[in-house]
Amino acid sequence: MISAIINASAILIGGAIGLLVKKGIPERFSKAIMTGIGLVVLYIGVSGTLQSENPIFMVVSIALGVTVGTALKIDQRLNALGQMIEKKVAPNGSDGKTSISQGFVTSSLLFCVGAMAVVGSINSGLTGDHSIIFTKSTIDLISSIVLAVSLGVGVLFSAGAVLIYQGALVLLAQLLRPLLESYSLIAEINSVGSLIIVALGLNLIGVTKIKIADFLPAIIIVPILYFISGFVLEFLWF
Repeated sequence: MISAIINASAILIGGAIGLLVKKGIPERFSKAIMTGIGLVVLYIGVSGTLQSENPIFMVVSIALGVTVGTALKIDQRLNALGQMIEKKVAPNGSDGKTSISQGFVTSSLLFCVGAMAVVGSINSGLTGDHSIIFTKSTIDLISSIVLAVSLGVGVLFSAGAVLIYQGALVLLAQLLRPLLESYSLIAEINSVGSLIIVALGLNLIGVTKIKIADFLPAIIIVPILYFISGFVLEFLWF
């Protein structure tokens, strides 16, 4: 859990710094910075999708995942959570151009969905190696500064989402140690998560308005498909 705590702390520190310098940065600069972040996120996402060794896992997982996510209204519920936080923090509405809800949802997805979050947390749980999460924490520290400038105080609340999400992954990895040591499985999980990151990047630069959270079940479906395919191939082999 120490890795998740450090990552969440880095986001809080970075977000606080971003809020302190926010008033000194004109809106046109913050918009330009946001576009730049979107492009970097796109690059990270595209790079990650290339890890897939069998794209069929990605296709089926995304198709099934977004179906489940849409049925469960995950994106709508996540935005509702952000709006609830906004009402608690700013009952009279957000002071800036961007709502607290948008800042919370966007930054939570950016920090939680990705190769480093998944692999780093799994490594922390399996081997006690926190190096990937420590590197991610450094990146998130810088990113949260820039995000807070553009998206406001909502970015701070994403630290809670990171703590819960990555902490759960660490504990799950410890429980499922024998099943998660396959490099191929981790690569497939990363590729699907990275594809979702691509969608987030497109949203950040204003090209699309994809309901990204609805795709999140795809990350859970990947290992299920992976093990099912393994059993089928083993059955056919014999």
